[in-house]
Amino acid sequence: MSKNRFQKLTGILFIAGAILINIPYTLLVMNFEYPDILRESAGYILTKFYMGGNKLIFTWLAFAWVGLPLLFAIIMLQKVLKREDAPYLGSATVVGVIGAITQMLGLLRWPFVVPILAQIYVNPDSSNAMKEAVVVSFQVIHQYGGVVLGEHIGQTFSIIWMFLICLVILKARLFRSWLGWFGIVAAVIYLLAQTELLNTVMPTFPVVPEAGLIGSLLWLGWMIALGVFLVRVKVVSEEKAA
Repeated sequence: MSKNRFQKLTGILFIAGAILINIPYTLLVMNFEYPDILRESAGYILTKFYMGGNKLIFTWLAFAWVGLPLLFAIIMLQKVLKREDAPYLGSATVVGVIGAITQMLGLLRWPFVVPILAQIYVNPDSSNAMKEAVVVSFQVIHQYGGVVLGEHIGQTFSIIWMFLICLVILKARLFRSWLGWFGIVAAVIYLLAQTELLNTVMPTFPVVPEAGLIGSLLWLGWMIALGVFLVRVKVVSEEKAA
């Protein structure tokens, strides 16, 4: 595959991944009160999840796997940018891969773990002691799989990757500088969403409202813009660069 085709394919994967993520996300907003439901009581979440049935399970499964194009794009971007003078590019790619995978692992608790807990919780034959045990189990899984893996490690590593790539973009001939600054601003805003996670264990910790929503939207918008650049701009040959 030529360099131009490889670069365009990388751009297409960034665009496709960012767009595909919004499909199950929108369905969850419509059918599961997402993302506000994440901070509701365990009993409410489990009951609501059970009512969603198999459609909701498949929606969560899709939400976890539609990020796969972005995982490939993150890996491929290193090859596209390898001609740039960025010794930390390899480390950035590793960080980006870890961020993508941990977010997927965090999301996969919904189609494979939560359904079992929800069935036990809503079962009329379940004793109060059993339901209390289910609530505690869900809270632990929800906090570790969601807050720790998906939202803290996953998002933080993705933000670090985004910041490091933006530093490369600011020096690269392939991109406009505004894309790098846009990504840096988006990364800072997205990082402020970590205040909400700390608030789950320290209720008095100040929260930056809407930082998660705005940051994630800017993150997706930045990746689409990155993809567009990769698709439209031709590779600068070494001869021209010289």
